[in-house]
Amino acid sequence: MNEGARIALWQAAWPDALAAWSRFTRLRDPRLCDSGVAAAKEGLAGAFAMIRLVDKSVVIDLEAIAALQLDDHATEILAHEIGHHVLAPASATDSFRLIARLRRALPTLEHHAPMVANLYTDLLINDRLQRQAGLDMAGVYRRMASREQGQRSRLWGLYVGIYESLWGLEKSSLGGPRGDAEMEGDAWLGARLIRVYARDWMFAAGRFATLLLPYLAEDAQQDAALRRLHDTRSAALGADPSGAQQVEGDEADGVVHPSRDVTVTGVPADGETDGPKVPPREDVARRGAGQAREPFDYGEILRAAGLDLTDEEIAIRYYRERALPLLVPFPTRPGTTSDEPQLEGVEPWSLGDALDEIDWLQTAAQSPVVIPGVTTVRRVYGREPGPPGKPDPVDLDLYVDSSGSMPDPRHATSFLTLAGAVIALSALKAGSRVQATLWSGKNQWMGTNGFVRDEAAILAILVGYYGGGTAFPIHRLRDTFAARAKTAAPAHILMISDDGITTMFDTDERGASGWDIAAMALAKGRAGGTMALNLGPWIGADHPDRLKLDRAEAEQGWDVRSIDKMEDLVEFARSFSRRRYADMAA
Repeated sequence: MNEGARIALWQAAWPDALAAWSRFTRLRDPRLCDSGVAAAKEGLAGAFAMIRLVDKSVVIDLEAIAALQLDDHATEILAHEIGHHVLAPASATDSFRLIARLRRALPTLEHHAPMVANLYTDLLINDRLQRQAGLDMAGVYRRMASREQGQRSRLWGLYVGIYESLWGLEKSSLGGPRGDAEMEGDAWLGARLIRVYARDWMFAAGRFATLLLPYLAEDAQQDAALRRLHDTRSAALGADPSGAQQVEGDEADGVVHPSRDVTVTGVPADGETDGPKVPPREDVARRGAGQAREPFDYGEILRAAGLDLTDEEIAIRYYRERALPLLVPFPTRPGTTSDEPQLEGVEPWSLGDALDEIDWLQTAAQSPVVIPGVTTVRRVYGREPGPPGKPDPVDLDLYVDSSGSMPDPRHATSFLTLAGAVIALSALKAGSRVQATLWSGKNQWMGTNGFVRDEAAILAILVGYYGGGTAFPIHRLRDTFAARAKTAAPAHILMISDDGITTMFDTDERGASGWDIAAMALAKGRAGGTMALNLGPWIGADHPDRLKLDRAEAEQGWDVRSIDKMEDLVEFARSFSRRRYADMAA
C-alpha cells in the first residue's frame, strides 16, 4: 500500500472511531505521520500510537503500523486512542492521580508505574470497545503476536491472558498462559477486577498494581510488545499538574490484592466470614483529606506521568499549588481623595471683580446688551468630597532563612517556603510588588532584581536552598532602602527565620551597625517590620538572642512573632496581613 492510500484509509476510519464512543464525540483530526522521525517530532516514541491529553491530539506512526501490518485495524487503533481521552485517564489530572495510586502499590518498583497505568487503562478501554462497540480489539493482539519476535515476559502473558478471560477466548490464543494454574488464576482475577470496577476504576488501580507486582520483578520493560503498547508515556507532557499535590483519602485502602476483595472473588477470604474489613468509602475519603505529598514524591509522580521538569520547576509548581488555597487579602492603604468643584449656578458680576470670572455665554443669554455690573454674571462653584482613590498597595521585602537548620524545599516540605509563597502571592494578588531574598551563610544569598511582580522569579528564589552557616545579608537590607525614594510605595519588611535572625544586628562589611541599618530600613519603608521566628525552648528570657529581640521590639518597633512549630508558619502567613495592618486599613 502506497503512502497516499494508507493516509486515506486512516482518514476514512476516523469518523467510525469517534462514533464507537458517541456520535457526539469531537476531536481534531489525527496526526498521521509517515515516518518514525515525523512521529518523534510529535512526541511519539516507542509505541505506534498515542494521545496528547493537553491538546487532545491522536498521533499515529504509519511506518510502525505498516511494519506490524495493522492497517486493517485502523478503526480499532484510533478508537482506542480516543478512549484515553473519553474514558481513562481522560485528563492530565486523572493521569497524575492514577500514577500516584500505582506508585503506592508498587514498593521498590515505583518506576514501573507508568507502564502499569498504561496496561490498566488499555484493559478498561479495550474491553468496552470489544463488547459494546463491536470492534475487533482481539484481532489487534493476534496480529501483534504473529509479527512481534523475541521472548515474551510473564507480565505480557498475564496481560493478554486477562483479555482471553474477559472475552471468553481459547486459552493462549493471544499468548496468554496455558497449564500455569497460578497465572491462569491471576488472569481471572484481573478480568474480574476490570469488570467489577469498570465504573470505579480509579479506586481499584492499587488492586491491579498489587496483582501485577510479582510479575514486575522480571525486566518487563525489555518486552518489545509492551513497549509498542505504551501509548500514554508522554500523554501529559505540557500539562499543568493541578490535583497531584494532595493525597486522596482512599489511596492506601486501594492497595489490596484482588484475591482478598470479596467484591472481585464473590467469596470471603480464608478465615473470614464477611470478607475483608474495608471501611465505608465516605469514611476513607475523609480520612486523608488535607494531607499533602512531599515535594520529592510529587516530582516523581509528574515525571512518571510524562512531564519533563527540573527539580526547581517541580518545587515552584508544588509550593504554588499548596499556597493558592491559602491566599489572603494583602494589606493596602486607603487611596487619597480630592475635593472636586461643582457648578451651583451664577451670580451678578460687579465692577471690581476679576474680569476673567465673567461667564459671557450666560451674560449674553440674559440680555443682548451687555452692561458691565448690571447684566454681567459669573459662575458659582461649591466643593464636595470626591470618590475615594484606589487603595495603595504595600510592597513586601521578604527575607527567608535557608541555613543548615532549615529543610531543603525541593525534597521535603519547607513551611518557611510555603509561608513565604502564601504571603508573596497574596501581595501580588493585591497589586503589590515583592522583593524576595534567600539567605544562609556569609556571601550565601540570592534574590529578585529589586521589587518585582514576576511570580515565577519570586518562587524560584523561595525554593532555592543553601544549608550553610547563618549570617544575615545586612548589605542587602541596607542597599534596598538606602537609595529608596520618598515617593516609592510603603514597604513592609518580613523576616522568616529562627534565632539566627539576630545576626542582622551585627556590623556590615563597612563596619556600620546592623541596628542602625535596621532602623533606617524601617524608617524608609514606612510600613513596619515583622519577624516570624521558630524559637526553641532554650531561648529563655535571659538568653542573649532573646534580649536582642526584645530590644528590637522596644526600640525599633519590630513585631516579633514566636512560632512554636514550623507548621504554624502557614497559619501565621494567613493572619499576617489582617493582624499587622488592621489600624492602617481602618
